[in-house]
Amino acid sequence: MTRRDIITAVPVAFADDGSLDLEGSRAILRFVAASGNEGAFVLGTTGEFPALSFEERVEITKASVEELGGRMRVIVHVGAPSLFEVRRLIDAARTAGATEIAVITPYYLSASDEGLFDFFRAVSAASDGLDVYVYVFRDRTGNFVSEPLMARLAALPNIVGAKISGEPLAQVAAYRAVVPDDFILYTGSDRDLAVAAADGAQGVVSGISSVLPRPFRTLRDAAASGDADAVAAAQSDVDAAVDAIQGDMARMKLAYAELGVPAGGVRMAIDAPDAEAAAVVREAVRTLA
Repeated sequence: MTRRDIITAVPVAFADDGSLDLEGSRAILRFVAASGNEGAFVLGTTGEFPALSFEERVEITKASVEELGGRMRVIVHVGAPSLFEVRRLIDAARTAGATEIAVITPYYLSASDEGLFDFFRAVSAASDGLDVYVYVFRDRTGNFVSEPLMARLAALPNIVGAKISGEPLAQVAAYRAVVPDDFILYTGSDRDLAVAAADGAQGVVSGISSVLPRPFRTLRDAAASGDADAVAAAQSDVDAAVDAIQGDMARMKLAYAELGVPAGGVRMAIDAPDAEAAAVVREAVRTLA
Protein backbone atom coordinates (compact mmCIF):
# COMPACT_ATOMS: atom_id res chain seq x y z
CA MET A 1 0.00 0.00 0.00
CA THR A 2 1.24 3.50 -0.84
CA ARG A 3 2.41 5.42 2.22
CA ARG A 4 1.22 8.98 2.64
CA ASP A 5 2.36 9.81 6.18
CA ILE A 6 1.32 13.15 7.60
CA ILE A 7 4.08 14.26 9.96
CA THR A 8 3.00 17.45 11.68
CA ALA A 9 5.63 20.15 12.16
CA VAL A 10 4.85 21.58 15.59
CA PRO A 11 5.17 25.24 16.65
CA VAL A 12 6.43 26.31 20.07
CA ALA A 13 4.44 28.72 22.27
CA PHE A 14 5.94 31.97 23.55
CA ALA A 15 4.65 34.56 25.99
CA ASP A 16 4.21 38.20 25.01
CA ASP A 17 7.73 39.03 26.24
CA GLY A 18 9.23 36.24 24.12
CA SER A 19 9.88 33.84 26.97
CA LEU A 20 9.15 30.16 26.46
CA ASP A 21 5.59 29.20 27.37
CA LEU A 22 5.96 25.54 28.26
CA GLU A 23 2.31 25.04 29.21
CA GLY A 24 1.18 26.66 25.97
CA SER A 25 3.59 24.40 24.09
CA ARG A 26 2.08 21.39 25.84
CA ALA A 27 -1.39 22.59 24.79
CA ILE A 28 -0.21 22.67 21.17
CA LEU A 29 1.22 19.17 21.55
CA ARG A 30 -2.05 17.86 22.97
CA PHE A 31 -3.94 19.39 20.04
CA VAL A 32 -1.54 17.71 17.63
CA ALA A 33 -1.85 14.41 19.50
CA ALA A 34 -5.60 14.43 18.83
CA SER A 35 -5.18 15.17 15.11
CA GLY A 36 -5.11 11.61 13.82
CA ASN A 37 -1.88 12.28 11.94
CA GLU A 38 0.94 9.74 11.89
CA GLY A 39 3.60 11.73 13.65
CA ALA A 40 5.05 15.00 14.86
CA PHE A 41 8.23 16.81 13.81
CA VAL A 42 9.29 18.95 16.76
CA LEU A 43 11.88 21.72 17.04
CA GLY A 44 12.20 22.20 13.31
CA THR A 45 11.76 25.40 11.33
CA THR A 46 8.10 25.65 12.43
CA GLY A 47 9.34 25.31 16.02
CA GLU A 48 11.70 28.30 15.56
CA PHE A 49 14.62 26.16 16.74
CA PRO A 50 17.38 28.70 15.96
CA ALA A 51 15.84 31.05 18.54
CA LEU A 52 15.81 28.47 21.35
CA SER A 53 18.55 27.80 23.87
CA PHE A 54 19.92 24.32 24.45
CA GLU A 55 18.00 24.12 27.74
CA GLU A 56 14.75 25.19 26.07
CA ARG A 57 15.16 22.59 23.34
CA VAL A 58 15.65 19.93 26.00
CA GLU A 59 12.47 21.08 27.77
CA ILE A 60 10.43 20.93 24.57
CA THR A 61 11.89 17.53 23.72
CA LYS A 62 10.85 16.13 27.09
CA ALA A 63 7.37 17.66 26.80
CA SER A 64 6.94 16.26 23.28
CA VAL A 65 7.81 12.72 24.30
CA GLU A 66 5.55 12.97 27.35
CA GLU A 67 2.55 14.41 25.48
CA LEU A 68 2.87 12.47 22.21
CA GLY A 69 4.69 9.26 23.09
CA GLY A 70 2.49 6.22 22.54
CA ARG A 71 -0.01 8.27 20.53
CA MET A 72 2.07 9.08 17.45
CA ARG A 73 5.62 9.03 16.21
CA VAL A 74 7.86 11.82 17.49
CA ILE A 75 10.77 13.00 15.35
CA VAL A 76 12.94 15.43 17.33
CA HIS A 77 15.05 17.82 15.31
CA VAL A 78 18.51 18.12 16.90
CA GLY A 79 20.31 20.08 14.20
CA ALA A 80 22.72 22.94 14.95
CA PRO A 81 25.67 24.63 13.21
CA SER A 82 28.24 22.68 15.26
CA LEU A 83 28.74 18.97 15.70
CA PHE A 84 29.47 19.64 19.37
CA GLU A 85 25.96 21.03 19.92
CA VAL A 86 24.33 18.31 17.81
CA ARG A 87 25.95 15.59 19.92
CA ARG A 88 24.64 17.24 23.10
CA LEU A 89 21.14 17.42 21.61
CA ILE A 90 21.29 13.79 20.46
CA ASP A 91 22.16 12.68 23.98
CA ALA A 92 19.34 14.81 25.41
CA ALA A 93 16.82 13.39 22.94
CA ARG A 94 17.85 9.84 23.76
CA THR A 95 17.63 10.52 27.49
CA ALA A 96 14.13 11.97 27.02
CA GLY A 97 13.00 8.74 25.35
CA ALA A 98 12.99 9.83 21.72
CA THR A 99 13.67 7.13 19.13
CA GLU A 100 13.65 9.24 15.94
CA ILE A 101 15.68 12.38 15.28
CA ALA A 102 16.33 14.72 12.37
CA VAL A 103 19.52 16.69 11.73
CA ILE A 104 19.64 19.66 9.39
CA THR A 105 22.81 20.25 7.43
CA PRO A 106 25.24 22.61 9.20
CA TYR A 107 24.44 26.20 8.29
CA TYR A 108 25.78 29.75 8.08
CA LEU A 109 29.18 28.64 6.74
CA SER A 110 29.51 26.78 3.45
CA ALA A 111 30.45 23.10 3.57
CA SER A 112 31.68 20.80 0.81
CA ASP A 113 30.21 17.37 0.13
CA GLU A 114 33.13 15.84 2.01
CA GLY A 115 32.59 18.19 4.93
CA LEU A 116 28.88 17.30 5.05
CA PHE A 117 29.68 13.59 4.81
CA ASP A 118 32.13 13.81 7.71
CA PHE A 119 29.51 15.68 9.73
CA PHE A 120 26.78 13.10 9.15
CA ARG A 121 29.19 10.20 9.64
CA ALA A 122 29.85 11.59 13.12
CA VAL A 123 26.09 12.05 13.67
CA SER A 124 25.54 8.44 12.66
CA ALA A 125 28.20 7.23 15.08
CA ALA A 126 26.57 9.19 17.93
CA SER A 127 23.06 7.91 17.19
CA ASP A 128 23.03 4.26 18.23
CA GLY A 129 19.47 3.24 19.05
CA LEU A 130 17.99 6.15 17.09
CA ASP A 131 16.59 6.48 13.58
CA VAL A 132 18.12 9.54 11.90
CA TYR A 133 16.63 11.71 9.14
CA VAL A 134 18.85 14.03 7.12
CA TYR A 135 17.13 17.43 6.95
CA VAL A 136 17.74 19.22 3.64
CA PHE A 137 16.73 22.90 3.45
CA ARG A 138 19.10 24.70 1.06
CA ASP A 139 17.15 27.99 1.19
CA ARG A 140 17.72 28.28 4.94
CA THR A 141 21.16 26.70 5.40
CA GLY A 142 23.01 27.54 2.20
CA ASN A 143 24.23 23.93 2.06
CA PHE A 144 22.73 21.28 -0.21
CA VAL A 145 22.92 17.50 -0.26
CA SER A 146 23.71 16.34 -3.79
CA GLU A 147 22.41 13.03 -5.10
CA PRO A 148 25.82 11.31 -4.82
CA LEU A 149 26.15 12.56 -1.26
CA MET A 150 22.64 11.40 -0.35
CA ALA A 151 23.51 7.94 -1.66
CA ARG A 152 26.54 7.86 0.64
CA LEU A 153 24.56 9.13 3.62
CA ALA A 154 21.86 6.50 3.07
CA ALA A 155 24.52 3.80 3.49
CA LEU A 156 25.55 5.03 6.95
CA PRO A 157 24.31 3.16 10.04
CA ASN A 158 21.25 4.65 11.76
CA ILE A 159 20.40 7.05 8.90
CA VAL A 160 17.00 5.87 7.69
CA GLY A 161 15.59 8.76 5.66
CA ALA A 162 15.52 12.41 4.72
CA LYS A 163 13.21 15.39 5.05
CA ILE A 164 13.45 17.67 2.00
CA SER A 165 12.18 21.26 2.22
CA GLY A 166 12.13 24.03 -0.36
CA GLU A 167 12.81 21.68 -3.28
CA PRO A 168 10.51 20.49 -6.09
CA LEU A 169 9.26 16.93 -6.20
CA ALA A 170 11.75 16.33 -9.01
CA GLN A 171 14.47 16.54 -6.36
CA VAL A 172 12.68 13.93 -4.27
CA ALA A 173 12.60 11.69 -7.34
CA ALA A 174 16.31 12.29 -7.92
CA TYR A 175 17.07 11.17 -4.37
CA ARG A 176 14.76 8.17 -4.68
CA ALA A 177 16.77 7.02 -7.70
CA VAL A 178 19.97 6.70 -5.65
CA VAL A 179 18.83 5.44 -2.22
CA PRO A 180 17.59 2.00 -1.10
CA ASP A 181 13.91 1.19 -1.43
CA ASP A 182 13.40 1.24 2.33
CA PHE A 183 14.99 4.70 2.75
CA ILE A 184 12.20 7.09 3.78
CA LEU A 185 11.78 10.41 1.97
CA TYR A 186 9.46 13.14 3.24
CA THR A 187 8.75 16.33 1.34
CA GLY A 188 8.19 19.58 3.19
CA SER A 189 5.63 20.69 0.59
CA ASP A 190 2.28 20.58 2.42
CA ARG A 191 0.08 20.69 -0.66
CA ASP A 192 1.82 17.74 -2.38
CA LEU A 193 0.56 15.02 -0.01
CA ALA A 194 -1.51 13.22 -2.66
CA VAL A 195 1.01 13.36 -5.50
CA ALA A 196 4.36 13.03 -3.73
CA ALA A 197 4.25 9.22 -3.76
CA ALA A 198 4.64 9.25 -7.54
CA ASP A 199 8.08 10.80 -7.03
CA GLY A 200 9.10 8.37 -4.31
CA ALA A 201 8.07 10.18 -1.13
CA GLN A 202 6.37 8.39 1.77
CA GLY A 203 4.54 11.52 2.91
CA VAL A 204 4.87 15.13 3.99
CA VAL A 205 6.16 17.05 6.98
CA SER A 206 3.49 19.71 7.24
CA GLY A 207 3.35 22.69 9.56
CA ILE A 208 -0.08 23.69 8.30
CA SER A 209 -1.52 20.34 9.38
CA SER A 210 -0.67 21.32 12.95
CA VAL A 211 -3.55 23.80 12.99
CA LEU A 212 -5.79 22.45 10.22
CA PRO A 213 -5.30 18.68 10.21
CA ARG A 214 -8.72 17.67 8.85
CA PRO A 215 -8.17 18.61 5.16
CA PHE A 216 -4.92 16.67 5.10
CA ARG A 217 -6.47 13.52 6.56
CA THR A 218 -9.35 13.79 4.11
CA LEU A 219 -6.94 14.12 1.19
CA ARG A 220 -4.88 11.18 2.39
CA ASP A 221 -7.99 8.99 2.60
CA ALA A 222 -9.30 10.18 -0.77
CA ALA A 223 -5.97 9.44 -2.45
CA ALA A 224 -5.98 5.94 -0.94
CA SER A 225 -9.50 5.34 -2.28
CA GLY A 226 -8.60 6.33 -5.82
CA ASP A 227 -11.77 8.41 -6.16
CA ALA A 228 -10.70 11.23 -8.48
CA ASP A 229 -13.60 13.51 -7.55
CA ALA A 230 -12.95 13.05 -3.85
CA VAL A 231 -9.24 13.76 -4.38
CA ALA A 232 -10.02 16.95 -6.29
CA ALA A 233 -12.38 18.21 -3.59
CA ALA A 234 -9.97 17.35 -0.80
CA GLN A 235 -7.03 18.89 -2.68
CA SER A 236 -9.03 22.11 -2.99
CA ASP A 237 -9.41 22.25 0.78
CA VAL A 238 -5.72 21.54 1.37
CA ASP A 239 -4.81 24.27 -1.12
CA ALA A 240 -7.11 26.69 0.72
CA ALA A 241 -5.43 25.80 4.04
CA VAL A 242 -1.97 26.28 2.56
CA ASP A 243 -2.94 29.59 0.97
CA ALA A 244 -4.36 30.85 4.27
CA ILE A 245 -1.57 29.79 6.64
CA GLN A 246 1.35 29.89 4.18
CA GLY A 247 3.69 28.05 6.53
CA ASP A 248 3.86 31.28 8.53
CA MET A 249 4.22 30.76 12.28
CA ALA A 250 2.49 34.05 13.14
CA ARG A 251 -0.52 32.97 11.11
CA MET A 252 -0.42 29.57 12.79
CA LYS A 253 -0.49 31.23 16.22
CA LEU A 254 -3.53 33.29 15.17
CA ALA A 255 -5.23 30.11 13.98
CA TYR A 256 -4.49 28.43 17.31
CA ALA A 257 -6.03 31.39 19.15
CA GLU A 258 -9.17 30.96 17.04
CA LEU A 259 -9.16 27.26 17.99
CA GLY A 260 -8.86 28.07 21.70
CA VAL A 261 -5.28 26.80 21.99
CA PRO A 262 -3.02 29.18 23.99
CA ALA A 263 -0.10 29.20 21.55
CA GLY A 264 0.97 32.77 22.27
CA GLY A 265 3.18 34.64 19.84
CA VAL A 266 6.41 34.10 17.93
CA ARG A 267 9.97 34.78 19.08
CA MET A 268 11.68 35.39 15.75
CA ALA A 269 11.30 38.47 13.53
CA ILE A 270 8.09 37.36 11.82
CA ASP A 271 5.55 39.97 10.72
CA ALA A 272 2.15 39.78 12.36
CA PRO A 273 -0.66 39.13 9.86
CA ASP A 274 -2.38 42.33 8.73
CA ALA A 275 -6.16 42.70 8.89
CA GLU A 276 -6.70 41.13 5.48
CA ALA A 277 -4.47 38.13 6.25
CA ALA A 278 -6.08 37.71 9.68
CA ALA A 279 -9.51 37.57 8.07
CA VAL A 280 -8.31 34.88 5.68
CA VAL A 281 -6.90 32.83 8.56
CA ARG A 282 -10.11 33.14 10.58
CA GLU A 283 -12.20 32.08 7.59
CA ALA A 284 -9.95 29.06 7.03
CA VAL A 285 -10.36 28.01 10.64
CA ARG A 286 -14.13 28.48 10.41
CA THR A 287 -14.49 26.36 7.27
CA LEU A 288 -11.63 23.85 7.48
CA ALA A 289 -11.01 23.07 11.15
